Amino acid sequence: MNKTNLYPTVKEDWYIIDADSKTLGRLSTEAAKILVGKNSPNYNPSRDLKNGVIVINADKIQITGKKKTDKFYRHHSGQVGGMKIETFQELQNRVPGRVIEKSIKGMLPKGALGRNLFTRLKVYKGNEHPHHAQQPKNVIV
Repeated sequence: MNKTNLYPTVKEDWYIIDADSKTLGRLSTEAAKILVGKNSPNYNPSRDLKNGVIVINADKIQITGKKKTDKFYRHHSGQVGGMKIETFQELQNRVPGRVIEKSIKGMLPKGALGRNLFTRLKVYKGNEHPHHAQQPKNVIV
C-alpha cells in the first residue's frame, strides 16, 4: 500500500520589509500574512509554510494619532507589584524592534503554531541584517 503525501514539500522563502516611514499596523498585517502563508497557493490554516520575514529600519516606523503618548505597553515580572508600564515612545527608544514584534505576534495564531511562526520573524533597528544567505525577496507595503 502506497502512502501519498497530502501536502507537497515546501521550500523556505524569506521576505524583507523596509519599515522606513511605514505605518505600524499596515506593515504588521502584511508581515503576519506572509508568516502564516496566506500569500502562497499551498496555504492551509493548520500548516507551517516555513516563510520568514525580515523587518529592517524598525526605529523609523510611523504611527497615527496620539499613540506616541496614549498607547501603553505592559509587562509583569511575576512578582507582587511587578507591573511595568511604558508608553510607545519610551519602548521605541529603549528597544525599537519590540513594538513591531508585539504588533505582529498579536496577529499570529494562538498556540504552538503561532509560537513556531514567530521564531521566523527577525526585526532589526538599522538597514543591515545578517540574512543575506536566505536571499530574501523585497515586499512593497
